[in-house]
Amino acid sequence: MTFWGGGHFAAGQAPLMERLNASIGFDQRLWRQDIAGSKAHATMLAAQGIITDADRDQILQGLAQIEEEIAQGRFAFKAELEDIHFNVESRLTDLIGEPGRRLHTARSRNDQVATDFRLFVRDAIDRADQLLSALQAVLIDHAEAEATTVMPGFTHLQTAQPVTLGHHLLAYVEMFGRDRSRFQDARARMNESPLGAAALAGTSFAIDREMTAKALGFDRPAANSLDAVSDRDFALDYLSAASITAVHLSRLAEEIVLWATRQFGFVIVSEAFSTGSSIMPQKRNPDAAELIRGKTGRVVGALVSLLTMLKGLPLTYSKDMQEDKEPLFDTVDTLDLCLETAAAMLREVRFDRAKMAAAAGSGFSTATDLADWCVRSLDLPFRTAHHVAGRAVREAEQRNCGLEDLPLDVLQTIEPRITADVFAILGVDNSVQSRTSFGGTAPTNVKAAVREARARFLERRG
Repeated sequence: MTFWGGGHFAAGQAPLMERLNASIGFDQRLWRQDIAGSKAHATMLAAQGIITDADRDQILQGLAQIEEEIAQGRFAFKAELEDIHFNVESRLTDLIGEPGRRLHTARSRNDQVATDFRLFVRDAIDRADQLLSALQAVLIDHAEAEATTVMPGFTHLQTAQPVTLGHHLLAYVEMFGRDRSRFQDARARMNESPLGAAALAGTSFAIDREMTAKALGFDRPAANSLDAVSDRDFALDYLSAASITAVHLSRLAEEIVLWATRQFGFVIVSEAFSTGSSIMPQKRNPDAAELIRGKTGRVVGALVSLLTMLKGLPLTYSKDMQEDKEPLFDTVDTLDLCLETAAAMLREVRFDRAKMAAAAGSGFSTATDLADWCVRSLDLPFRTAHHVAGRAVREAEQRNCGLEDLPLDVLQTIEPRITADVFAILGVDNSVQSRTSFGGTAPTNVKAAVREARARFLERRG
């Protein structure tokens, strides 16, 4: 059965053209969505009296058999039939004869593929949300367990102020929460059905687009037939949200890589997510984290690829748009794998609390606490107090000691009104406990934030 040229073409395609044109090698992944769309379309055609109920029943029966064949790996995909749509329709016609030829009434491959692709992306969004939720759950559990664990907070990768590990991990919970909201926004925006837009102009048949939209779980039919077949914003939305998610995963992975070094020693990645060296027997490389970090490039690259492909296309459909699927398919696979791996890896990490606490006090991390104390206790303007703390840091550097080890008389040479009470705030535990402002790192805050995060991200949204 020949589809590609219909009655207009007398000669076949060149072999090179067949290779260039065929998409079945990758778009066969849309088979579930293609069959679902065809079932909805056939049911609507019968309801509208465009095909008979008998034809509908045979079509649905044939589609069910094809669905079973593909699921069981018994379906023979043929490159000469170009794509998933023709492969399914050809097999349907082989199975049921003439009624199979009626299925394509009042639709085109243009609205068909747009519908299939939307359904696929919608499924990918739902799966990403579930995986992000699972990753948040792991981080929240760790945050609860490490609510009082003190570690250095960094700016410019230099020790800045002490924070709690729980607070640090909850920062990623917030990032991944925003990622979930971006995916949900994309889902709400894309949930319009292109089916029934036909090639580009709609159809003269009395179809019911509301019916097919409802059957496929869409909120409504797409309003403009030209836009319906040419729109790929939904794919861009997914790739954009996926790119930002991948960047967040990469930042988390980078911290795991840094923390796993002997120079930091904050975390031990389990052997299940590490590798050794072919030559250096002592090596334990955090390769799972490194690979998550590295795969960000291909996700961002997919977004750039689709943006570049679309930027010069006039309305409506052009064959260029066949290039939308492979980058997105690759991104879906990559993002799903990275999210699942990140959660599994983090479930098994062990944090070295002693090393974190030791590092938290290095680099004069309580210098800001000294300045704040001078403001509260001595009524100094903050800029003056900042100068006092800076001089104290210089003195400690020269003496090769911590701020808490400076003698009181030395501190009093810098600011005579400093009293022994200042030493109560120079320890890292006192420092983090004092940071009780909303969103701050104090353990009491972290424990409350854990409860709120569970309610906001896990319980209410499921």
